[in-house]
Amino acid sequence: MPELMTVREVADYLRVTQKTIYRLLQKGTIPALKVSHSWRFDRAAIDDWLKSTAVGAKATILVVDDDQTIRDLFRDILEDAGHKVITAGSGAEALEYIKAKDFALVFLDLKMPGMSGADVLRKIRVIDPELPVTIITGFPDSESMAQALSQGPFGVMNKPFGEADVLNAVKSFIRIDRS
Repeated sequence: MPELMTVREVADYLRVTQKTIYRLLQKGTIPALKVSHSWRFDRAAIDDWLKSTAVGAKATILVVDDDQTIRDLFRDILEDAGHKVITAGSGAEALEYIKAKDFALVFLDLKMPGMSGADVLRKIRVIDPELPVTIITGFPDSESMAQALSQGPFGVMNKPFGEADVLNAVKSFIRIDRS
């Protein structure tokens, strides 16, 4: 039996406002069912819809995290959505990739051994000031986050996160012209 969500639940799941969900319903773009006088959303159908609408043009995305499991998780989610994914286990490795290749988006772990995510972000801003970066953190109130904030705007994704969070970040921050 499918897991059905209300408008409020799907808005929370997608991290958007209820008003946005109603707009998507009005346009007929989000998969939904009318049950009595209320809208319901099948979680599996929403996940499939996210995958199919993540980005019109597929992109090359860099994932920087010292945890292999996290890198593999991002690779699986993003490749399933049709994106090309390159992973780096350290800040130094990531910077080499950024110097050599054009990326549409970087997912960057904040806490890593050696060079911190804040240090990597500072160096990314020197190499490519316009490159969209989403910081991955389990420590949103840390000193490292304060250092990162001084480097200019970026997205933030708090751990733990799920597939919808990753795909929403791609949809929110990607620049189509960099694919």
